This record gives sequence, structure tokens and C-alpha cells, in this order.
Amino acid sequence: MRYEHVLESVCYIRKQIVGAPKAGVILGSGLGCLAELVKNRVVIPYGDIPHFPRSGIAGHAGNLVYGEIGGCPLVMMQGRFHYYEGFEMDQVTYPLFVMKLLGVEQLIVTNASGGINPAYRPGDLILLEDYINFSGVSPLRGGNDERFGPRFPDMSEPYSREMISRAERIAGDLKIPFHRGVYLYTQGPNYETAAEIRAFSRLGADLVGMSTVPETIVAGYLGLKVLGIACVTNMATGIATKKHAHEAVMETADKAGRRLCTWVQAILDERTAI
Repeated sequence: MRYEHVLESVCYIRKQIVGAPKAGVILGSGLGCLAELVKNRVVIPYGDIPHFPRSGIAGHAGNLVYGEIGGCPLVMMQGRFHYYEGFEMDQVTYPLFVMKLLGVEQLIVTNASGGINPAYRPGDLILLEDYINFSGVSPLRGGNDERFGPRFPDMSEPYSREMISRAERIAGDLKIPFHRGVYLYTQGPNYETAAEIRAFSRLGADLVGMSTVPETIVAGYLGLKVLGIACVTNMATGIATKKHAHEAVMETADKAGRRLCTWVQAILDERTAI
């Protein structure tokens, strides 16, 4: 990761906004409704930002949104980048480096996932408490720039216990049902086989998906506190009774998205701070 490239991206963004973001949010497939809640919104297309990748996946708008929710200044990725699109890992996670230099201290990352845990149902919201990187690839591979973070970062608390506790309390206040679970990351873009899902279950995975973990790893490396929330959009292969279709995933994400947006909005609201 070239520090100078990140600085160029940051300088361009700072010219478009007033103030500095405290929080960062990454929106998963079909979960873009949260961007509608941002006040004093400034929308910056990815294609306008120097060195930013561009995503062409359905359900990902491809904008960086700056503004406020509940008095909290934030920067939001309305669409993310995936390894399966052909991006390198440093491109997938590039926005995290930009967020860090913009001033972001906390990250909320959301996704659409396949449910492995038999207690889950499509539409359920899951607080991530840990992950399994089954991709065989680390986004930190290659040379390290100590200005960003240490060569060998600790991952004993990938998702902030403090933020999880706050999210649980707020969900209780709002009467939003949720589960806690472990997310397993695969490269994609193909869905998993039934045999793979059985193996993942034995490894301790509750969910499976094609994002989130690279961003979580880099955010931890950069010293950001991370909260992960997944939306179960379908049950995984061998558990589901129908074949997978991205359109169905999007439909379920849209339906559950309103509850997720209400939850995240309250988490970001500084009046609910611990």
C-alpha cells in the first residue's frame, strides 16, 4: 500500500467535505438504505477519487457518502469491493486506509450472508463475534509501512467487545431480535457446496460469505474498533431447499435492511453512547 496514494485520495475527499469523520460504515449488498438517513450528505462517486477501485456488482451503488447520523460525523461506503471481482487485496481494502487518515476511529461493517447455523432464518440479523478466514489470502501480505500499522497485528479481538455490548443494549431497547455468530469468509463468487457447508459447520462457522473479513483484518491492523453485523439472506447449500440466486439474496436484504438501518442509526447516535 503506497502511503502517497492514500494521501492523494484523502486530500481529494477533504476538498469535498467540511470536518472529519469519526466513524466509518461499509454497506453490504441490498443494505444501502442507511445512506438515506445521512444528514448534510456529500456524495462522492468512487470513480472521482484518485486511486479508488470501482465496483460493478448489483446492489452496490459505488459512492462514498459523507455526513452525519445522530450527530456522529461519518463516511460511508455505499458499495464495497470484492476479491472475486478480480481486485487484489490491497484494492479491496484500500478504502480502510483512506478512512484511517481521514480520522475514522470506529468501523461498522455489514454484509449479506448465508446461514449455516440451523437456528437462523432468512432475514435474521447477526452480531459477528469472530471470523474464520478460509480464503487462504491475507490482505496484509507484502511489504509493511509502519506508518499504518505493525508487521504482525494482534487479532484476538477482531470485533470490539465494547461495541458489541453497546449494540446488544441498543437492540434490546429497540426490541430488535438478533443472534451472535462466527462468520466464515470464502473467495467466491460461486456459492458453496453442501459438503463445504458441512465442513464449515464443523469448524465452528455460523455464517458464510464473500466479504467483510479482509476489511476487518485491515481495520484491526489500522487500530480501528470494528462492529460487524450480518443479514442472513439465504440458508447455505444443503440447508436451503432452493437453489441460490443473487436476486433472491437482494430481495431478502431489502426486507431486513430497514431493521438493520434502525439499529445502526441508533448505534451511531451519540446520545446512546456508553
